[in-house]
Amino acid sequence: QVQLVESGGGLVQPGGSLRLSCAASSPRFPASPMGWYRQAPEKERELVATFTRDRNIIYADSVKGRFTISRDKAMSTVFLQMNNLKPEDTAVYYCTGTYGSVVVWGQGTQVTVAS
Repeated sequence: QVQLVESGGGLVQPGGSLRLSCAASSPRFPASPMGWYRQAPEKERELVATFTRDRNIIYADSVKGRFTISRDKAMSTVFLQMNNLKPEDTAVYYCTGTYGSVVVWGQGTQVTVAS
């Protein structure tokens, strides 16, 4: 089964930037949709940004203009460039991809925005 491995999380000051990566292991075909969710303490998991099945992009209103989602040419790795980070962006960020009818989640990577 395909596994998704996130990297790039860490501690950053407000206004700083981070770039998250999510690599799929041995995918036979690209995931669709594929994107990022996040979960802050005591809150529900929420959509951050995703490529849809028809190759459009959806962003949460809270990250529009600050975050950018992208994929490599092989469409096996998805990135999330996060700029102008705010304390409210602090959360565990999860990558997810749908392969046919199977939804796969990564293990998550912690992003902490604090001074």
